[in-house]
Amino acid sequence: MIEWEEKRFNLPKQGVTYLYLYTPMCGTCQVAKRMLSVVEELFPTISIYSLNLNYFPSEAKELEIESVPCLLILENGLEKERVYAFQSVGFLHELIKKYSR
Repeated sequence: MIEWEEKRFNLPKQGVTYLYLYTPMCGTCQVAKRMLSVVEELFPTISIYSLNLNYFPSEAKELEIESVPCLLILENGLEKERVYAFQSVGFLHELIKKYSR
């Protein structure tokens, strides 16, 4: 997982982007991160970006994030899916498989 470390956040405009939004003190976020790490190993050609919302509060508001953890799937800069319930590794695997080409 690639941690977003830039001072400004800009959504990528090309291809499929997986963006994991979290806060570090959220226990559910830690479980979700581990599940995403397992799925990321199964898809070596994808990159999942993670964004600590404590450092990007205005972006969280702009993206209308209702809670964490959250996974945004973007295609060519447009939101395709938003997931708040990280049900299982299998669920995440099927979701990412749907967008991986």
